[in-house]
Amino acid sequence: MSRKYFGTDGIRGLANSVITPELAMKVGMAAGLAFQRGEHRHRVVIGKDTRLSGYMIENALVAGFTAVGVDVMLLGPMPTPAVAMLTNSLRCDIGVMISASHNPYEDNGIKLFGPDGFKLSDETERAIEALIDTNLSSRLAGSRDLGRARRIDDVHARYIEFAKRTLPRGLRLDGLRVVVDCANGAAYKVAPEALWELGADVITIGVEPDGFNINRDVGSTAPRALAQKVRDLRGDIGIALDGDADRVLMVDEKGRVIDGDQLMAVVASDWKEEGKLTQPGIVATVMSNLGLERYLGGLGLQLERTAVGDRYVLERMRAQGYNVGGEQSGHIILSDFATTGDGLVAALQVLAVLKKADRPVSEVCHRFDPLPQILKNVRIRRRKVLDDPKVAAVIEGARKQLGDGGRLVIRPSGTEPVIRVMAEADDPMNVETAVDEVIDAIAKAAA
Repeated sequence: MSRKYFGTDGIRGLANSVITPELAMKVGMAAGLAFQRGEHRHRVVIGKDTRLSGYMIENALVAGFTAVGVDVMLLGPMPTPAVAMLTNSLRCDIGVMISASHNPYEDNGIKLFGPDGFKLSDETERAIEALIDTNLSSRLAGSRDLGRARRIDDVHARYIEFAKRTLPRGLRLDGLRVVVDCANGAAYKVAPEALWELGADVITIGVEPDGFNINRDVGSTAPRALAQKVRDLRGDIGIALDGDADRVLMVDEKGRVIDGDQLMAVVASDWKEEGKLTQPGIVATVMSNLGLERYLGGLGLQLERTAVGDRYVLERMRAQGYNVGGEQSGHIILSDFATTGDGLVAALQVLAVLKKADRPVSEVCHRFDPLPQILKNVRIRRRKVLDDPKVAAVIEGARKQLGDGGRLVIRPSGTEPVIRVMAEADDPMNVETAVDEVIDAIAKAAA
């Protein structure tokens, strides 16, 4: 069943167009009602990134939650994983993160967490959607039962201490020259401070948010600035977070980008040696490179693949007992520590491996040669274009051309009117030809 408001990662869209104050207030009211279970005072914790529209959406959510009798604790700018962690540790009934992650400042979104700190199930999201479209004014709290709102001041220190405790006891980062790019986003305070407290020599970029510059030419979706800074200042490693800090990419001392596949390989290999893997493998999506799968196979580990989206990775991890999972884009979920992707925590685990190995990042974090992989997008007006017989025939031909050792993944975006076409194989010419043929067929059918 399709959903009206929720996508693959909460509710997201253009601020003051899709994400309006009216919608945000209704989401607050509906979510507050959906999680009113028991006779206690119900509480919600709300964090946000650094977008200008965050103020507007935050105030609207506060109005919605308090209107149905839910007390609100406001965190201000905080990473998404910090909100998930604090939802549980502060014994809240629900958590909210106001963010559009790696999108530009014009967009914003509302992510919801249950009292356990996990993202909501499809069933719960559908229940909230149903409430949004009802007469919510008939469910308002009485004048004496309205919720209260207050700001929490010590949350930065709480999250920093949590992140530091994920490292092995006694491990320090002394001697490491770390360049950290916070994307002018939610982690602009906590990430540099955590690294500094652990002893690293910290150089920062992307730590001057102005409401408009989140993810602009910085962060995990634009690592070029970080790579240049690492080269210029002779850093040992670069860490690039995205706007809400739930994903991370890294840069080695030569300025080369290390994606999520390589980072998962580093953690999986180390945790296998340490006996810390709860299952003989990890979970990743259909977009992860075949080179990762082959590398893990050589270690006696398997790669469980899911649909794109960290929520699907986490669902598989929880269902089958894995404790390492993630996406090529840098969502790394380490369920020993967190209930969602956590860029800072994932980076710290890689830094721990680096300190133990005492070798350059370019050696420690290059675990396999990725197969040639191409990803292209084609804009569409209708999603059923993939049902066109001519398109289906071209797709089938492309699969045969790639052969048994290749992969072709075609999927509609969950947030944009585009279809993403990805192919990989040992022969780069076959990959490029396969992608271009499929893109061309889809474009003609969508015209």
